[in-house]
Amino acid sequence: MTDVTSGHVDVLQTLFHSDQGGHEQVVICQDRASGLKAVIALHSTALGPALGGTRFYPYASEADAVADALNLSRGMSYKNALAGLDHGGGKAVIIGDPETVKSEELLLAYGRFVASLGGRYVTACDVGTYVADMDVVARECRWTTGRSPENGGAGDSSVLTAFGVFQGMRASAQHLWGDPTLRGRKVGVAGVGKVGRHLVEHLLSDGAEVVITDVREESLRAITDLHPEVTVAADTDALIRTEGLDVYAPCALGGALNDDTVPVLTAKVVCGAANNQLAHPGVEKDLADRSVLYAPDYVVNAGGVIQVADELHGFDFDRCKAKATKIFDTTLEIFARAKADGIPPAAAADRLAEQRMAEARSR
Repeated sequence: MTDVTSGHVDVLQTLFHSDQGGHEQVVICQDRASGLKAVIALHSTALGPALGGTRFYPYASEADAVADALNLSRGMSYKNALAGLDHGGGKAVIIGDPETVKSEELLLAYGRFVASLGGRYVTACDVGTYVADMDVVARECRWTTGRSPENGGAGDSSVLTAFGVFQGMRASAQHLWGDPTLRGRKVGVAGVGKVGRHLVEHLLSDGAEVVITDVREESLRAITDLHPEVTVAADTDALIRTEGLDVYAPCALGGALNDDTVPVLTAKVVCGAANNQLAHPGVEKDLADRSVLYAPDYVVNAGGVIQVADELHGFDFDRCKAKATKIFDTTLEIFARAKADGIPPAAAADRLAEQRMAEARSR
């Protein structure tokens, strides 16, 4: 699953002529009255309507926003395919600092743009957007998930996202150490916000030793006040170099695995909630060369999308949790295929996802 390169992006060149293309539709949205500037990217609808969240982020440039939308939507196609969902991949990004420019008028305008796609794209929460935001968007667009229970939704999807990552971590332990538990293992979690804090709870309940870091002091305090046994690392650079670390869980923004971080990783497993953890093609091979087991991000963090997809059919938490539990089996299947084919797990996951999408197109 190749990323679009960062920096300047020629959208038409990328869409029509490069390996990173293949997107069915990209919509550039602008509403001057509210200040909305957004990009909606639909990578594939082979398995059904494209499903993916809305990211609200202060991108350095419009080109960066387009690149992120293309990367994220492509990732959603693969994620939804391996999660067993009848949905293709889509993603939207809203350009701007959500702390300063987000408004009801802007969200309503965004909802109108999503609605104009007539159900080809179903939106939900992502970085910078929350349940309350989706309630506003839903006033203009019925193809909105991640809403509050009071408005017919399932609420916060981070609970099942963390649960799914934990299942992927258990599968990694089973594959590498022969036992599906993190008991006695040292696990470093980078980013303890919406998803990471729930992951920490699972790890502690399983008997793991947990080290955390986050750029927000309040997020760290929220955990250490409740669990003083949790250790805090100064920053991500210090976390990944922690002596005796067994598992590294990147749970913030993407690009965590790159030419600088991979050579100094002390962990033998990488399994986290962040999207697009591999900074560029080839990082997965660098991990394999160092005998670091990588649980593909879009496989293990699929619990949230399983939840929001279920919302479209009348949300049932137990049904969603049962589906998210299967992330354990899917992760093991990917590791087995990677070993059999002599390829990194990321490549094995891509092959399985592409196989399901190809089969859907041929029907």
